[in-house]
Amino acid sequence: MTGRKECGVVLVGCGTVGGATARVLTEQADHLAGRAAVDLKLRAIVDLDFTHARELGLDEGLFCGKLDQALSGEGVDVVVELVGGTTAAREVVAEALRAGKHVVTANKALLAQHGPELWALARQHGVCIAFEASCAGAIPIISALSGQLAADRVEAIYGIVNGTCNYILTAMTERDQSYADALAAAQQCGLAEADPTLDVAGIDSTHKLAIMAALAFARRVDFEKIHVEGIDRLQLQDIRYGQELGYVIKLLAIARGQAEGLSLRVHPAFISRRHPLAWVSGPFNAVSVYARNSGHTMYYGRGAGGTPTAAAVVADLLTVALGNAQRNFQLLGIWPDRSQQANQLDIEAVRCRYYLRLQVADRPGVLATIAKVLGDRKISIRSVLQHEAAGGSADDSVPIVITTHRALEGNLKAALNVVNTHPTVKAPCVCIRMVDEPAEGLE
Repeated sequence: MTGRKECGVVLVGCGTVGGATARVLTEQADHLAGRAAVDLKLRAIVDLDFTHARELGLDEGLFCGKLDQALSGEGVDVVVELVGGTTAAREVVAEALRAGKHVVTANKALLAQHGPELWALARQHGVCIAFEASCAGAIPIISALSGQLAADRVEAIYGIVNGTCNYILTAMTERDQSYADALAAAQQCGLAEADPTLDVAGIDSTHKLAIMAALAFARRVDFEKIHVEGIDRLQLQDIRYGQELGYVIKLLAIARGQAEGLSLRVHPAFISRRHPLAWVSGPFNAVSVYARNSGHTMYYGRGAGGTPTAAAVVADLLTVALGNAQRNFQLLGIWPDRSQQANQLDIEAVRCRYYLRLQVADRPGVLATIAKVLGDRKISIRSVLQHEAAGGSADDSVPIVITTHRALEGNLKAALNVVNTHPTVKAPCVCIRMVDEPAEGLE
């Protein structure tokens, strides 16, 4: 007998992350016990197909086809949900909570869409949900937001929270690859799914933003109301123009507290290459948090993959086993009786700078016409970049790149509706938001 406390674990889902978690629990058990003075005991692995589990050489005596059977076993304290999706996962988590078991999950979609319901169910049954792995893999952003920063007033979050998108944008920026070629490379090395829509359309980042914003601002967030744009329409020429102007493009998840409410959005944005987020490359993630007293803090690391995510899952298991997760869970400002529904601002209420690329007729007065349309709607031009079309163009047109000073998005959309219908404008304007350095006032 070791005299150490035991914590019995049921693992549901043995895919990439589940398999990595099982291996950590079985192969590093002595190390974990030595560090935390607690034994994490894997009691059962629940799945419909154990092919991957067998390939990993996991103990087949742990395999179980039904969750209720696993829960009825002796010494089960925690259920780890790594099924993915929202339908089956929701049932797994609810069943575990009703059985009085703590839950650890990496399922951002589940928490973004059904979090309040599950928080309440956990509280009703006197257990907790730990979810560090749900947002950015091995990056401890949930611990930061629910711990030290909970005593501060968070004002803004800027995150690169999808490794697939960041890998693609890095390839487009540093290797001059087209979007299609960069995506193919990401798929070849296992960073992108065969159907990459959840990643490249920004949905995965939106799930993570919903969770982070709820914690940071102690508000209930409606995932469906978060403005989202993906990276699948970005073109190399805009990335090149951005570089010429001193900017790098990233898919940002942004949460900003304003007097009127919360501005929550996910979209590609140009950021100064001087900003630390500009240097986050490849599959890495980073989250910058700006708080009233703490100032700027930044969290960086591998945000995806089986092993980094498994590390976060096991860290959550240790906090549950030691009783810390339960105490922290009760202090979170996510309960219906402690938090209000967030007033989520429409994207048209955003104020920022903009990058505009227009293909226009090569004749005098065109720029003046565009400037007047913008000026009539209180949009001031900051800079203009114009190159002669290489070898001329079939319709005698040239590209013009305009950057603006900060402007209201609603005003910009109204201006572009006019600009795009002008006979000298040969194609719809490409518009990309620009996010300035915090020292210059965030945006």
